[in-house]
Amino acid sequence: MRVIAGKARRTQLKTAEGLSTRPTTDRIKETLFNMIAHGLSDAAFLDLFAGSGGIGIEALSRGAARAVFVEKAPDALACIRENLKRTRMEAQAEVLPMDVMNALAKLNKKERFDYVFMDPPYDHLLEKEALTFLASSALLAEDALVIVEASLATEFPYLDELGFTLVKRKEYKTNAHVFLERRAKPC
Repeated sequence: MRVIAGKARRTQLKTAEGLSTRPTTDRIKETLFNMIAHGLSDAAFLDLFAGSGGIGIEALSRGAARAVFVEKAPDALACIRENLKRTRMEAQAEVLPMDVMNALAKLNKKERFDYVFMDPPYDHLLEKEALTFLASSALLAEDALVIVEASLATEFPYLDELGFTLVKRKEYKTNAHVFLERRAKPC
């Protein structure tokens, strides 16, 4: 796995061994960032269930001003920290070594993010739990984009109830990226 583009282009990233994380392949990462590249400049990026940190680091490399990485697995945390050193991006990053829901509560009303990316363990409804929190939080900037990496079988019938609009769904061989925006509240 490597950084695809930007300041840290071609830097090899370390990944955790075993099945505890599923690093996003370079090809899928490139497709994802081609879709969101227009708004990354000076953006605040939140990488939930960050694994090795590859997505947040790619965002920083492509111009995001700041990224917060949330991960609780010790081996994955070590990878994030090493990858930030390799790319020389520690100053733009914050690593929160904790459960996603605790991190969201800690960040709420203190931070606002332009992008939230989450790649939770598949088929455990953790994305629903995180989206439920985000829907009523102060964490999302006005035009924030939330991106969920999920299995192809994952459905999101609750989005309307939470106040999210499905903007796009990009399917790959085994998974999908689901792009969401929070609907504007009526005046």
